[in-house]
Amino acid sequence: MKFSTSKTELQKGLQKLSKATPLRSTLPILSCVLIKVNSKQTILRATDLEITIQTELACSYEEEGEAALPLKTLLEITNELPDIRLTISVDQNCRATIETETGKYDLMGKSADEFPKSPDQSFDKSIDVDAFVLKEIIESTLFAVSQDELKPALTGVLFKFSKDYLTAVSTDGHRLVKYEVKDFSSEELKKEIIIPKKFLSFLFTQLSEKKISLSIGNNFITAHLEKDIIITKIIDEKFPDYDSVIPKENNKALLIDKNILLGAIRRVSIFSNKSTHQVALSLNKESCFVTTEDPEKSSKAKEKILGNYTGENLTIGYNSEYLKGVVSHVAGKNVEIKLNTSVSAALFEESPKRDKVNSLMLLMPIRLND
Repeated sequence: MKFSTSKTELQKGLQKLSKATPLRSTLPILSCVLIKVNSKQTILRATDLEITIQTELACSYEEEGEAALPLKTLLEITNELPDIRLTISVDQNCRATIETETGKYDLMGKSADEFPKSPDQSFDKSIDVDAFVLKEIIESTLFAVSQDELKPALTGVLFKFSKDYLTAVSTDGHRLVKYEVKDFSSEELKKEIIIPKKFLSFLFTQLSEKKISLSIGNNFITAHLEKDIIITKIIDEKFPDYDSVIPKENNKALLIDKNILLGAIRRVSIFSNKSTHQVALSLNKESCFVTTEDPEKSSKAKEKILGNYTGENLTIGYNSEYLKGVVSHVAGKNVEIKLNTSVSAALFEESPKRDKVNSLMLLMPIRLND
């Protein structure tokens, strides 16, 4: 195998693939990038067995072949090289040589046969999704995905494809996000799948085109970008009944500028207990406050916020980290918080609402110190 390419092209490809290379693994082959060279194209592929990333490399080929080379070493040398062309060749014993005008670097690779095969990409349906819409869905839902590996269904985002709309849902048991796009053409695809967080996180960083193609099968989902293919296994679990936990009778409401509320929470939470992160919203028709008190450190804070509150007086406690996360992810200038009691879930929605997007976020309160 032998090919020539620019340092910049190789560097960009390896940087992408490094996202699918595990930091530690019992399988040394996973620390490698598979390079396949033929007369039609040169392909780079990496996998951690959870996500597979493949990209096409622009190069001049001299000899066909394939080999697995240490990705970290390749990336380190390309990071240090000036912007020049380089030639990579691999012999029958998997010994690789990187040559430039001024240097020659040798390293050992592995046989391509040791590298995991690409996942089966047979799929039921392919659909084109607007990249801007998908990016907003990911940004709105990913923060509420659970980190608890003992609850695998919650470690991804539920995508529900229907005839005229797409619904995305994420929850960690404390927060829940439901994001619905109306007038969404799923090309007669009716399916519910849970997509892993890692796949969506990487995809978010790559979305720049107007459209992206998603191919969905029984076990895998594949995203097709211009020169890249991203594959992951669908989480084979049952997502909880999220609609049953969304309150329908929250008759108290606070309408407020999102940045005013977020700023107050950030400042007040500095003085909160570092274990509970407890802050409170103290609401009545005359005035609204964000407060906190930490008896352990003899610290407290109180800040008045300018908002429009309707309903009976209410004081409700929240984990400030969760509260900041929810408020910061509400789209638009204003947020409307719909409440009921001090022990029931609140709903956070953008105001005014958009015609084709219905987004709501749920947050559970915490019990306040006496």
